[in-house]
Amino acid sequence: MESVIDASGVRHEYPDGTTAIKSIEITIEQKERVAVIGANGSGKTTLQLVLGGLVEPTAGSIEFFETTTDAEAVREQLGVLLQNPDDYLFNTTVREDIEYGPAQLGHDRATTERRIKSLADTLGLDELLDRPPFRLSGGEKQRAAIASVFAFKPDVLLLDEPFGAVDATYRKRVRSLLSNHTGAMLVFTPSLDLVPAIANRVILMSQDGSIAAKGSVREVLTDRALLSNHGLRPPQTVQIFEGVLPTADIPLTAEAARKLLASQEF
Repeated sequence: MESVIDASGVRHEYPDGTTAIKSIEITIEQKERVAVIGANGSGKTTLQLVLGGLVEPTAGSIEFFETTTDAEAVREQLGVLLQNPDDYLFNTTVREDIEYGPAQLGHDRATTERRIKSLADTLGLDELLDRPPFRLSGGEKQRAAIASVFAFKPDVLLLDEPFGAVDATYRKRVRSLLSNHTGAMLVFTPSLDLVPAIANRVILMSQDGSIAAKGSVREVLTDRALLSNHGLRPPQTVQIFEGVLPTADIPLTAEAARKLLASQEF
């Protein structure tokens, strides 16, 4: 399968000499869903900026779609959601922020309007579209920022904590939106409980900015010793069932745990 991002020997140092990431070797294929996990300070945000073409690596190279190392040449194919939603919300109204990306890329106005309506319905933004972004709550800003990234339908999503400020009422809707994305997706997060529902592969970052482990969701998230060594704990469902069930049978999500308990097959 064709790769959409191929990072080789990537390193990034900040002007003060701090090394944020190093020795990064990552290949992301079309339609692949990857969670990049790690404790705070492990370089996840820097890695997102570098893989998203917003920051140049100090060393190494990144090839996009097996065609170019120039991120600007494929900018409209990369959707990057930064940790702070205010980085996306700078227009007079929420509607203008959501339509900004498609307008810059020359998308058809009617198509954009249909897209905005669909995103507003999904993310509960209907009554917020004509409101100034600075009058939104943290969760509302997060949902508006997510809509602004999805509005121009990028092929690859690089999302930093998409659930961060979203309350429980809307988390399921955001998960549904991510599940319906047909391209590749990387989610950068220190929280492991939602990873099994949105990813099929995990990359674990070490505190020194290197990659500590790569593997399937089950391989990484059920390895308590590995996670503990890097400042993380397994998802709650794993903590509940480890030692009770074989590793291969431990439910990774709350939904899977509920089904298991309902079946009484343990």
